[in-house]
Amino acid sequence: MTSVFIIIVAIIVVSLLAILIVNVIPHKLKPLLSIVLWAAIIFLGYKIYSSIMTPINFNKQKQVRYAKVINNLKMIRDAELAYAEVNRRFTDNKPALISFIDTAQFAITEVKNVVVTEQRGRITVDVEKRVVDTIGYKPVKSSFEGRDYKNMFKVPGTDKEFDLKVGSIEKVTGVKTPVFEVKVDKAIVLDGMDKDLIRQEKEALGGINVPGEYIQVGSLSEVNSNGNWPPSYDGKKEDTDI
Repeated sequence: MTSVFIIIVAIIVVSLLAILIVNVIPHKLKPLLSIVLWAAIIFLGYKIYSSIMTPINFNKQKQVRYAKVINNLKMIRDAELAYAEVNRRFTDNKPALISFIDTAQFAITEVKNVVVTEQRGRITVDVEKRVVDTIGYKPVKSSFEGRDYKNMFKVPGTDKEFDLKVGSIEKVTGVKTPVFEVKVDKAIVLDGMDKDLIRQEKEALGGINVPGEYIQVGSLSEVNSNGNWPPSYDGKKEDTDI
């Protein structure tokens, strides 16, 4: 709407100046007015160009910043899921989670069916059972090779950190499922950019956009470890610069 308004105003102003020069202004003043008219045309042309390019450049830079943020959110999610695999819960202790990556190990298991003999009263029967054996261990750190996990809690391009919370949800009576949520306000990620466009971005509903006020992964209200970004961001390179 802003671009349309500027274009309409520009057309009206230039048209009025042209009419004045042709029909009203004395001949000796026309050269001066022509200069003013050209200056107005150049200025309004710049404003029109700027109004068109501002949202385009905003979206380009937004995508670059979001890609970097989402890359860190994916690392945090992977770390939390790894932690839960070993400890059966999530953690909101950031230093402890980084230390876990450095020191913890996954158990490598093998599942096989074996036949065992059982005594059932006076009868002896062979029963097939599934047995899980631990055959080795794998460092958690090997899953994070080439990833800057030690700085994963820092919001790229800012001096802020992601907000990390954990909790539990009772889906079945007496059974609680652990959950986690990591998020950052879009205004923090987009700091320094056009404030009106930031406001519009925080009101986005979804589709090709990241919906809502935050970029986040996980949820405290449902069992969900997904991010709220569209699939298009999963293929972006986080180290791209504008």
